Amino acid sequence: MKRVFNFNAGPSPMPLEVLEAMKEDLTNFKNTGMGITEISHRSKEFQDMLDETKDLLRQLMHLSPDYEIVFIQGGGTMQFLMTGYNFLHTRAAYADTGVWAHKARNTAAFFGETYDANSAQDKDYSYIPDTYDIKDGTDYLYICANNTIYGTEYWKFPEVKVPLICDMSSDILSRDIDFNRFDMIWAGIQKNLGAAGVALAIIKKSLLETARTDIPEFLQYQTFVKKDSTYNTPPVFCIYTLNRMLHWIKNMGGLKAIEERNKVKAALIYDVIDESGGFYRGHAEKDARSRMNITFNLANEAMEKDFVEKAKAHDFIGVKGHRLVGGLRVSLYNAVTPEAAEALSQFMKEYERVNG
Repeated sequence: MKRVFNFNAGPSPMPLEVLEAMKEDLTNFKNTGMGITEISHRSKEFQDMLDETKDLLRQLMHLSPDYEIVFIQGGGTMQFLMTGYNFLHTRAAYADTGVWAHKARNTAAFFGETYDANSAQDKDYSYIPDTYDIKDGTDYLYICANNTIYGTEYWKFPEVKVPLICDMSSDILSRDIDFNRFDMIWAGIQKNLGAAGVALAIIKKSLLETARTDIPEFLQYQTFVKKDSTYNTPPVFCIYTLNRMLHWIKNMGGLKAIEERNKVKAALIYDVIDESGGFYRGHAEKDARSRMNITFNLANEAMEKDFVEKAKAHDFIGVKGHRLVGGLRVSLYNAVTPEAAEALSQFMKEYERVNG
């Protein structure tokens, strides 16, 4: 069976050993005689798996008992809407670090005043601003922890006196941090934690108490808490893949081990860029570089197109930059192996030798 080197920005690779282990569950989950895509979301087998998934998240993230965990369809786009609809009463602040923060802010603007607490636009979103202008009466500050398009990532989180909501879709469980500092974390799982189709939301109970109740039930976080994510039929298979990935992370040694592995992978690519004498031109400032998404350019678009074509010919898939900004991008999510990063780094060195 041929497997390529998958550097797609999402959906993204899953560990081969996880995929192999899932085969039996596709036809006979927990000896039910039914596959995981066939079982009822009202069954004991599903409920046990759901409970275990939440327990694994609590263990790996060292969450205090002050948080509720729910699973919601609609991905990030739904979360842009729900965060604003539930928690925006007067005004909300958004850290302007790129496209995903814009989308969240613009969606929330349907429900109240939204404004930028800072902006990295002056340097084409190549850095993370470290100051925040928070207006009186602000209901929350919203940040995006990792910016897939521009290749920047927070290494110091805001210290503010309002609730902090964080979109961690593209770096969730890729590093060992204090998750209890946030009032809400949400993440689409399709980059680091499983199959596309569900977002997990981890919400502090004190923030939930402020949520609106005069909005449609399906759009209230409290509905998903009260109904344990089964207000309607949940995305059973997606939650199952999350469960399998959480077991994998735990078996790998937890977040400290995953973080060390991710450091190694990112260094392999960044070292090639830094040692290329300008042949490869990184976009993000060094102190804001993402370990998950490495963005860079070559001398011109023609050369970038050639790089993508030659990379594909060598089974390196998904290295084209986002359509909004162009260039090149290498995504190194949890399941990407160090061996894949090493192979790509050697390809990059050879491409520079031939074309430099």
